[in-house]
Amino acid sequence: MEGIMNRAFLALVLSAFTLLCGSVFGQGDHQHQHDTSEKIGRANFKISCSPHSQMQFNRAVAWLHSFEYEEAEKLFTAIAADEPQCAMAYWGIAMSNYHTIWVAPTKEELNKGSAAIGKAKAAGARTARERAFIEALEVFFKDAERHDHRTRTLAYSDAMGTVYNSDPSDIEASVFYALTLIAKGMMTDDKTYADQKTAARILNHVLTLEPEHPGVTHYLIHSYDYPALANLALPAARRYAAIAPASAHARHMPSHIFIRLGLWPEAVRSNLDAKAAAKAFAARNGMKAVWDEEFHAMDYLAYAYLQGSNDQRALGVVNELNLMGKADPETFKVAYAYTAIPARYALERRQWKEAARLTLAPDALGGFPWQRFTWAGAHITFARAVGMARTGDTASARKEIETLAAVRQQLSANSGNYDWGKQVEIEHGVASAWLAYADGNRQEAIRLMRSAADLDDATDKHPVTPGSILPPREQLGELLLEINDPAAALAEYENSLKSTPNRFQGVYGAARAAERSGDRRKARIYYSKLVELSGKGDTVRPEIVEAKEFLSRQKGR
Repeated sequence: MEGIMNRAFLALVLSAFTLLCGSVFGQGDHQHQHDTSEKIGRANFKISCSPHSQMQFNRAVAWLHSFEYEEAEKLFTAIAADEPQCAMAYWGIAMSNYHTIWVAPTKEELNKGSAAIGKAKAAGARTARERAFIEALEVFFKDAERHDHRTRTLAYSDAMGTVYNSDPSDIEASVFYALTLIAKGMMTDDKTYADQKTAARILNHVLTLEPEHPGVTHYLIHSYDYPALANLALPAARRYAAIAPASAHARHMPSHIFIRLGLWPEAVRSNLDAKAAAKAFAARNGMKAVWDEEFHAMDYLAYAYLQGSNDQRALGVVNELNLMGKADPETFKVAYAYTAIPARYALERRQWKEAARLTLAPDALGGFPWQRFTWAGAHITFARAVGMARTGDTASARKEIETLAAVRQQLSANSGNYDWGKQVEIEHGVASAWLAYADGNRQEAIRLMRSAADLDDATDKHPVTPGSILPPREQLGELLLEINDPAAALAEYENSLKSTPNRFQGVYGAARAAERSGDRRKARIYYSKLVELSGKGDTVRPEIVEAKEFLSRQKGR
């Protein structure tokens, strides 16, 4: 693990940067110049380059704000080729290689970004504002071999804060600074979401000035992508796809909020659109491999299908996934989706034997670099462990749990924006609890499951995922039902539903727990909700049959 930047270094960086940004940087007018052939929203990042470069730069920034990094980098690179003295073109190239709230850049991306910053400085920015943006980004790329990703991310946020505070009316400084605050908030377990709320306050102000700015609506969704805040993002979620329909990511992002609120039909539509847009992007660019954004949409799509008992449609996603060849680029989005989709498909349907048989071939996706994403492979290990424990194969389950422990040990908390090791630890706790239960140790099972649920409550999901493979608090409710404590189980299910509303298995568990504890009123409410959730499903699950039988008996009373 790389060492943490000492206070002296931070003070030196920020002091130097404060001197650089001592003056007020004006943004100039807000007249929009953009290419209307592709609807990607409106960005107007005023630079001192030629009018043609300005137009291309605005388009590139709009793509950048929708996390379409490859498309943005192409445009920034073209600007640099046409106008080598346009320093901000190189800033754009560097920015395209720093995926602020995704994962830490690869060594290749760090090298490319650092080289681009060097070219930006050599080209000589013509305004103090341009120099400020370049110097701020240099804080992130500088000395990457000596200072870890977290430290450089926080330093970059502070540097952009200086740019923003120098002129809060600067639209792009405001939006980019807000994004750094979201990244900063992701690195903590602060359940007040102070950084995210500050970001949202800045973005909501910009929204009144620039309602068609893609970054504003996009980052508002990320600012509020938490159970306690998700309802605040619903207006942005319902606008973003219309602002930038050419972006597959823009079509997908609203589903983050739809899923947080349990709006499954809207989540399905969002990701069907995103999947189609991703295919169109790949075709338009002559890609022979599958674009990583398509995998991302498929994970959310399968998850949403399963919550409405659309199991046949979810199976269609699984089958399509199994036929896919190489991915481009080979990113964490691909790794997560490829392992999460089959794990969800088995576990959400309570098919324990099916889960126990899941495998991840080393040559899956044509030699995909799985060694870089051991936390993703852990999803398959987790599904196998739970499936084996639930079917009584304790010896095999124990081996899978040992593998999870080994993966957890390998992962570093400071390797990027997110602590994937903690997520593997949570999965390890859930699987260990089911193993303890299978071994007949009920109290140990409850202790382990409650510990996993508490740890999960104290952390937040990564934006790449629609949710846990199995929510630990929901699993605690199921375990308590298994040991015949339905009143306690109902309390845990209801707690879980507060953060994961309208989850099929959560609602079903709450209904069963209420019925078994003698609360017919609540049982009727939850069983009715279950029937409603599956109203347009393509599969009649046993849970639905049970719900309808209960409701029928209640009518006869």
